[in-house]
This record gives sequence, C-alpha cells and structure tokens, in this order.
Amino acid sequence: MKTILVIDNDQAFRSQLAPWLEKRGWSLLDASDSGRGLELALHHKPEIVLCDLLAPRCNGFQFCRDLRSHQASQAAGPAVIVIGGAHAIDRINALEAGADEYWVKPVAFPFLDKLLQRFGTAPRPRQPDTAAVGVGQSDGGVRLRFWGVRGSIPSPGPETVFYGGNTSCVEVRVGSEIIVLDAGSGLRPLGLALVKEFKAQPMHLNLLITHTHWDHIQGFPFFLPAYNPINQVTIYGYEGATQGLQSILSGQMESPYFPITMRQMPGHIAIRELRELNFHVNQVPVRAHLLNHPGSCTGYRIFTPGGSISYLPDLELDHRLRDDWNSAATMAPDQERKTPTPEDSALIEFLRDSDVLILDSQYDATEYEKHVGWGHSCVEDSVAFALRANVKRLFLFHHDPDHSDEQVSRMVARARQMAARQGSNLLIEAAREGCELIL
Repeated sequence: MKTILVIDNDQAFRSQLAPWLEKRGWSLLDASDSGRGLELALHHKPEIVLCDLLAPRCNGFQFCRDLRSHQASQAAGPAVIVIGGAHAIDRINALEAGADEYWVKPVAFPFLDKLLQRFGTAPRPRQPDTAAVGVGQSDGGVRLRFWGVRGSIPSPGPETVFYGGNTSCVEVRVGSEIIVLDAGSGLRPLGLALVKEFKAQPMHLNLLITHTHWDHIQGFPFFLPAYNPINQVTIYGYEGATQGLQSILSGQMESPYFPITMRQMPGHIAIRELRELNFHVNQVPVRAHLLNHPGSCTGYRIFTPGGSISYLPDLELDHRLRDDWNSAATMAPDQERKTPTPEDSALIEFLRDSDVLILDSQYDATEYEKHVGWGHSCVEDSVAFALRANVKRLFLFHHDPDHSDEQVSRMVARARQMAARQGSNLLIEAAREGCELIL
C-alpha cells in the first residue's frame, strides 16, 4: 500500500484524512511537527509528503531542505507539497527549498485526488537545497550585483516580479573600480542608483559589451551618468560582423528611433574596441572567449582579489556532455566519458575553477529541442559544463521572457538535482535583480 505523510498540527484534518485515503488504497502517516515528520519520512520513505508551511519546530522551507539534504546520495525521494498562505514569495521559497508543489490553504479533497494521481506512481528524483545568495553592502573588496537577468526583451509583470524583468546588466565592484557587464534595460536602474550614490562626485565607469543584440545595448540611451559632463564612461567591446561598436551603439539613438543622438550625450564617452582576448580594465585583468551565438558574441572572465567571475550570457552549449552526465549513474567503472570537442575543451578550460559563473540557461531540455541553433542553452547543459569546469557557484541567467518566477524556480531545483546526483558541491542559483554577492 502506498503511503502519504502529513505534517500538520491540525488533528481534526489529519483524522479526516485517514479513512478517505484508505478507500483509495493509501495509508496515512501523520505528525504534528516537522521534527517528527522528518523522522517518519526518512524511516518509512512515503511516496508523498504534505507539509504545513507553519509546522511547529521548523517551517516548511527548512523541512524541505533537511529532507533533501538527507537524500543527497539517493537517486529518488518523495514528492513534497508545502501548504501555506497566498504570498507569492512563499511559493518561490518553497520551490527553491526543494518542494515539488506549493498549495494555498485550505486544501480541498478534490485537490488531494489530483495529488494522488499525479505523484502516486513512483518516487521522484530529488536533490538538496543549497545556500541562498543574500543581499548585502560592502565598502570595499569585491561584490557583484544583478540589475537585469532576462533575455530577448524586457518582461515586466506580476509573474516575473521575483527574479525581475529587465534584460542583461551586471555590476562588478573591485575596490573603487566599477565594471558593468552589458547594457540591457537593467542599465537604467543601475544608472539611477549610481547617481544617488555619487551625488555630485564624478564617476569613472567601465562598460563591457558582450555583443550588440538589442537586449544587451537597449539600456544605454537611458543611462543617466552618461548625461553628466563630469563623468567618464569607457565602453569595451569587439567589432561586429559588419559595423564597428560605435556605429551600432549610436545607430540605435539616431532619429527616428530616439530623440537624442549619442553625440549629444554630455558625458565623456570613450569607445575601446578590443582586438586581443586578454586585456585590462585599468588594473583589473580580464580574459575574453568567443561564444557560440549568432553574430559576434564574447564572454568575459574578470580576475579579482576575491576570485574570478565568468560572464557568458548568450551561448549555445553542446548537449552531448549533458547526456554524458545524465548517464553517469549507469556507466561501468571502466567506461570512459565522452571526449569534448576542441571547442568545448577550450571553453571548459576558459571556465576552469571559476569562483562565479553567470551562464545562459534560457530553456529546459524539452524547450531546447524546439530551439536548437538559436544560440541559447538549456539548464541541463549549463550544469554539465559547470561541473566539467569545476566551477564553485553557478548563476542561471538570461531567463526566457515567457518564463514565470515559478518556472525559473523549478529550473533551479532541476539544476540542483543534477549536481547532487554527481555528489558535487556546486552552488546553484537563478540570477535575480537586486541580488548581491560579496566575494
């Protein structure tokens, strides 16, 4: 007989469940607090766990993390459904903590019928949660902050409010040096924040452009620091296929597209068109790598005293390495893994031992099959490459504009599951606007 574990301090609810489940061929395990619930889950291995978010002793988020951490070495685990209030942030946190579903109270019996049908067939593969990245402040050292994390086009709205809807823009502070990666629509709020921070003090800003697709340059006309003559903005990038970097950046501001031309911006703007793959942003070493993406696209690796940051926002990876990792559990001890192509090997070495990797993870594996050749990767491929390169922390990036916060969180859970199956300590998060990491 299949088993469901219910962790809820409502004795009346648990009493009603027992006969209802028995008629459907299920047995009930119940606990009034999450500590006892964890003991029952580990001992009896139920197919489904239903846990109250506000269960005594520890909340539903912590229960999910504790359960998944105990199952790190196992290929499968129960389906976990957290039940709580209607707050969107609770749903996101529950999914990232390892829950399969989040339900809003009260739970009706018709929903339970659907639950038994959906998750009652077999245990589900899972992995533990990893530590979330916090938001903090630092007067020195090295810190990284996300201002835009979406791909293709800005996608504001209630379904994207948690991770954010602005396109690519990442700020890196190395001491007093400010390096900005890409100029998507996230560049606008970064500019507003810089003006508020520096007030009347001059700024010396460095902007590294990976490529000139709209979602990586569309924020530049709205970058407020570029309109102040006391500021210096140096823009770095590689020549496009048919036009130079300056022509492309200024072209999007010509009439009739924009009321102010790039020449009319009062700030001191210098274009540094790169020719070599190794260069410096003032005293900060940077290495570049050409990426598999339509047109000319470059990834950057910034070497700082706090560690290296690799930024590859638009890239289509080779799915064969993903297949290799997925089959690892059934491989014979003497069976060799697939040999990466020369291009893959060069990319893996470029990323080798990165402390932080920000990587294109726009699709899941099913979606990717419909978008082969579009120049973007699926989360499974991103994890496979990060594992090969021994990366310490991976940020899934370039979220699809059609992906809701909930869908992105499920992709995070899938990525963590894949890493845990390999026994890896890789920390995985989805890039989120406003999220700041101190190195």
